[in-house]
Amino acid sequence: MSDHRVIRVLLVDDHQVVRRGLRTFLEVQDDIEVVGEAADGAEGVARAEELRPDVVLMDVKMPGTDGIEALRKLRELANPARVLIVTSFTEQRTVVPALRAGAAGYVYKDVDPDALAGAIRSVHAGHVLLQPEVAGALLAQEESGGGQGRGNGLTEREREVLALIADGRSNREIARALVLSEKTVKTHVSNILMKLDLSDRTQAALWAVRHGIGD
Repeated sequence: MSDHRVIRVLLVDDHQVVRRGLRTFLEVQDDIEVVGEAADGAEGVARAEELRPDVVLMDVKMPGTDGIEALRKLRELANPARVLIVTSFTEQRTVVPALRAGAAGYVYKDVDPDALAGAIRSVHAGHVLLQPEVAGALLAQEESGGGQGRGNGLTEREREVLALIADGRSNREIARALVLSEKTVKTHVSNILMKLDLSDRTQAALWAVRHGIGD
């Protein structure tokens, strides 16, 4: 398998045993390579800037710079990695702020190895991993914050792209579905985020669900 198809992963967790377990899961995957580890958020951001991974597996609760703050700093990098939050059932309430800070999804620390590998491949392909209860919590926060009547400025093509984002499609899949180039889809996605004053695909997907686009 050629190197460009290998997904480069950075592990960020303050527990060495967790990092070791995740590495053990992933080392048997032909298309996934663990390129580095970090024990806290600040180190994780520095390692991400140095190693330029495709996907970061990030704990939320860590000493010093926690996962939420690290997520915000990662998004400021020139080529930000996709971030998959690794959390426990007891920390589920931390998932919502993590997603709002830019995470592409989450898995639990006792995740099945095949499911973990699948989640990494999915977020690397551009998907957003949202379970119904978490999507509901995010939407509830949006509602309580007051709805913004935006979206009238979207073109018909942009609305089609937004509907497919809400369906969890990657840019490549959207390009195939609409018979467009991937570069054109990226332009549409950028325009959608700008017009709706949103920062990422997760927020765009939630906006689409809330406003009935793609139903």
